[in-house]
Amino acid sequence: MTGFKNFILRGNLVELAVAFVMAAAFAAVVTATVNMLMDLVGKIGGTPDFSNYHPGGVSVGAWITAVITFLILAAVVYFVIVLPYTEAKERYFPSPEPGTPEDIKLLQEIRDLLAAQQGGGVPPAVPPTV
Repeated sequence: MTGFKNFILRGNLVELAVAFVMAAAFAAVVTATVNMLMDLVGKIGGTPDFSNYHPGGVSVGAWITAVITFLILAAVVYFVIVLPYTEAKERYFPSPEPGTPEDIKLLQEIRDLLAAQQGGGVPPAVPPTV
């Protein structure tokens, strides 16, 4: 039983489950928004579904409908999810200031102390290459 408890409580299993449930619920909102926007395209272009469009006998209507749906879906996801999430993340959890990370500073101090103990003096500080 302890192994099962550790499995359930390890990592982000609960967060992943919550994200999955929220994504499934939000998919309905995104689908409804895309359908609404496709209806607006239909009002402008005469039909929201181009599946019956066959210029020169080539069935390109379904492709046109899929491309328009994809572009609307991508715009909805970007402007409704990605952009607000990114702004909120930067507002509440700002990115750390650029500079040398603490672990690298500690390693540099250790290097300098070891070099000083060996009589070689302190080497010039060279920024690490990443």
